[in-house]
Amino acid sequence: MEEKVIDNIPFRLDTTAFLKRLRMEPSGDHAASALALAQSARAIARPKAMYRQANIDERGEDFIVIDGITFTSRVLRVNLEPAYRVFPYLATCGREIMEWADSIDDPLDSFYADELMVMALGSATTAVRKAITGDYSPGNTSSMNPGSLEDWPLQEQVRLMELLGDPYGAIGVELTASCLMIPVKSVSGISFPTDTGWENCQLCPRQDCPGRRAPYEPGLKEERYAE
Repeated sequence: MEEKVIDNIPFRLDTTAFLKRLRMEPSGDHAASALALAQSARAIARPKAMYRQANIDERGEDFIVIDGITFTSRVLRVNLEPAYRVFPYLATCGREIMEWADSIDDPLDSFYADELMVMALGSATTAVRKAITGDYSPGNTSSMNPGSLEDWPLQEQVRLMELLGDPYGAIGVELTASCLMIPVKSVSGISFPTDTGWENCQLCPRQDCPGRRAPYEPGLKEERYAE
């Protein structure tokens, strides 16, 4: 099944949320310059995303084959046990806002621009989740992302990009030799139907993580994912 591209995602910037991310009051000394930068970003940003439906061909102890491409991960394989189809996706802030941010020399403005890229990526991830739901009606879903767990390393990003088709031609995302994405504010993963729910954080012991979405569950790996 061919990949689908969303390249008309509006960047509806919530200025209140932006200032909150900066821990800045609207009357603060730097609020006016930060908001002016935000208006420039809103005019420039073109968040994008791509996604598709893919079928599971084969399962092993610690691997799974999706549309002919083998992914090695015991956790991914177990999480996809009930599934017969999955939804690989890629979302990005877009090269437009990245190039704009790269042109900024002032360190404080660069910090603001980085936060704006994160928010543009948020628009893209919201759009791709809604598109998957609208196109395929998968029910409740969770997702896994290469590099989020030791069990599914960042090198698997190469296979995910292959599964997606031509990310650079479609939405301007490319991989470096170390498997990092450009633009950096991009996220890729495999969304899958689940009745039990899943967050990568459940197997991650890192403390004080600002992006944590679920508590760490000691013993879960041995209980659910041991071979």
